[in-house]
Amino acid sequence: MKIGIITQARATSTRLPAKVLLTAGGRTFLEYHLDRLVATGLPVIVATTTNAADDPIVELTEKAGLPAFRGSEHDVLSRFAGAASQYGLDGVVRVTSDCPLIDAEVVAAGVERWRAEDDSNLYLSNCLERTYPRGMDYEVFSTARLLEADASATLPADREHVTPYLHQNRPGDVRLLNLPWLGGGAQYRLTLDTEDDRLLLTELLENHGASRLGCADLVGILAEHPELVALNAHIEQKKLGE
Repeated sequence: MKIGIITQARATSTRLPAKVLLTAGGRTFLEYHLDRLVATGLPVIVATTTNAADDPIVELTEKAGLPAFRGSEHDVLSRFAGAASQYGLDGVVRVTSDCPLIDAEVVAAGVERWRAEDDSNLYLSNCLERTYPRGMDYEVFSTARLLEADASATLPADREHVTPYLHQNRPGDVRLLNLPWLGGGAQYRLTLDTEDDRLLLTELLENHGASRLGCADLVGILAEHPELVALNAHIEQKKLGE
């Protein structure tokens, strides 16, 4: 069974435009993100748009030796379905490119659990309930269920956010499994959505060696440095459909 990671990226992000192309420590956040994904040992595909503004994303992806798939900007579900089909995936790990410090070991463990369950109707994630810091999120599901969602989903939020059709169990026979973490830190933001998020991630990357650290070590740093947590603690996560 071929399982691959599809990460979505675009330059027209609203709260922090071209956020994944911004830099810290001389590298773009997208490059840090792709390094993390490659470390899982799984195939990695970047799903971006056909907009000219996303040409630099394709260039960085190809420079990293990875394939890019280009599709609709707003119908991200169709973009994922197209990428999974083009690259012959049987199972998909969905992540988003605003997670430059996503932990490869956490993702790989989720994939191994999904394989072990041997159930094409299983939707597995670590964020059905929030136990990890934001920025560590992943979802795993079969390509068959992804293609079914692409064929059947009609709600705008389902098309834009890829997986609500599955994790809201709209077909009625999707099995949901959440893999929680006991390491704490669910209140922290290690995601890149606003300028204040960028400030925190830049501080971690440039002054705390974050590019080499896993989730537990990052949580440990934040626990020891409340002044870092304060940089983006006030940010409210966008709700589904916003």
